[in-house]
Amino acid sequence: MDATPRARLPAAPDDEAKKLRFRDPQRARTLTRRLEQLCDAAGRPVSVMHVCGSHEQAIARFGLRSILPPRLNVIMGPGCPVCVTDLPEVDEAIVIAQQGAVVATYGDMLRVPGTVQSLAEAQAEGADVRVVYSPADAVALARQTDRQVVFFATGFETTAVASAAVILAAPPANFSVLSAHKYIPPAMEIVAEMPDTQVEGFLAAGNAATITGWRIFERFVERHGLPVVVGGFEPLDILAALVKLVELVGAGEARVVNAYRRCCTAEGNVPAQRMLWKVFRTMGGQWRGIAHIPNSNIRLRDEYAWVDARKRFDIDLTGLWQSAGPSLVQRCICGNIMAGIARPADCDLFGKECTPETPVGACMVSSEGTCKIWHEYGGFPAVSFAPRPADAQRVGNG
Repeated sequence: MDATPRARLPAAPDDEAKKLRFRDPQRARTLTRRLEQLCDAAGRPVSVMHVCGSHEQAIARFGLRSILPPRLNVIMGPGCPVCVTDLPEVDEAIVIAQQGAVVATYGDMLRVPGTVQSLAEAQAEGADVRVVYSPADAVALARQTDRQVVFFATGFETTAVASAAVILAAPPANFSVLSAHKYIPPAMEIVAEMPDTQVEGFLAAGNAATITGWRIFERFVERHGLPVVVGGFEPLDILAALVKLVELVGAGEARVVNAYRRCCTAEGNVPAQRMLWKVFRTMGGQWRGIAHIPNSNIRLRDEYAWVDARKRFDIDLTGLWQSAGPSLVQRCICGNIMAGIARPADCDLFGKECTPETPVGACMVSSEGTCKIWHEYGGFPAVSFAPRPADAQRVGNG
């Protein structure tokens, strides 16, 4: 036993400790009362949207909808990168694995259905599919073998920075990237332009804005006349951001507000942005079940073709698609759910054919997926999503 005296860190002063109490019940009640006052003053239902799966996780985990005013509807948007990965992108990874390459990807991606099967099903048939926790893990795997290793890269601009970093660090010649990265701001544009949208303001993801900076939303606000508030992920972060967002909606004021100042700045992480856009560019692409969204897919620049799996491999999906038969995936309404115009309960597969153990749609796979969160936290009837037209006059949390 080590009896050597150890130095003790000084205790944090009370005022410093209070700053870290992002789950303080009294402060939560104060913010909730303010939300009630604002919604009462509006005299009508107020609908806002968040675009981050981590926000929905926190909202569900801490039961925030149970304390929100009945007239405030917080809609879940397309903020789950796994969920918006399109079927052909999964198919590409499967075909590459079937050619004998090692496909390395994040754990959530294994069970995401493609057109015919998932990567997990391809793995069960003999394909070499590995779970990694970072792009650096995939590079390390490539250094340990002479085989081709393909990193199936998913996630928004935050994780795309990590992908760019390993590419700039001279990975081995047998390493390549199959990018399915997505860029959030264009998806917000699509939601704002939908003719049936009820969204009056957006709660933007603090983690993404930490990279991009909050000024990136100014042009969006100018174009659409909708306020955007950048928020963090603790309960008080979310409630404070919602208070500011509803204030702006009530005042008819369209501007960007940073409610995550401890992490996010106007400019963001400039070195990370330089790495990201040095390696990648944006181009139009399909988001699963939603739409073809201009400038929303993050793809490798031509200068980095040597590490682009789409250039290195002959990816012919014809054979895979020819084996496709009738599939429940065709009945999945994840796209409408992520666009905020439907709820999981509106899907006749939810909780029946589609469960976390037997997912039909990507929204039931990821820990940030709308359907999985609702299923896990018992969404009947505690969680509210976008109201259906018949429910427009009784928007609530039930």
